Amino acid sequence: MAEPRIDYNNRFFSSSAPETAAAGDSPIGHYHQLGDLVWAEFHGGKVLTGRLVGTCALDGTLQLAYCQVLSDGSVVAGACTSKPEHLPDGRIRLHEEWHRLDGSTGVSRIEEVPVRTRH
Repeated sequence: MAEPRIDYNNRFFSSSAPETAAAGDSPIGHYHQLGDLVWAEFHGGKVLTGRLVGTCALDGTLQLAYCQVLSDGSVVAGACTSKPEHLPDGRIRLHEEWHRLDGSTGVSRIEEVPVRTRH
């Protein structure tokens, strides 16, 4: 049975990496969606401010471009593909493959923040 189509509107996501989650040092992103258009703003930890924009495929995969300003004044920009995973409690985990304009690449995981723990 296929999962229902994901609507990212008004969902919040943060890193699921234990070291950043435990330290409370992870940016939190507030996502919005209108049709297949998705955008978010995020901040927290070392990120003073950040934005992302992109599109959502029928399977919930996001194709995004992002930029952020870090606390040391550096500006970071790049793109990522985020693939959703449905968690047993109904939240979403996104597996992100990213590449930055400086040539660096990586994989991150972010999870939907439960309503009771959003700040």
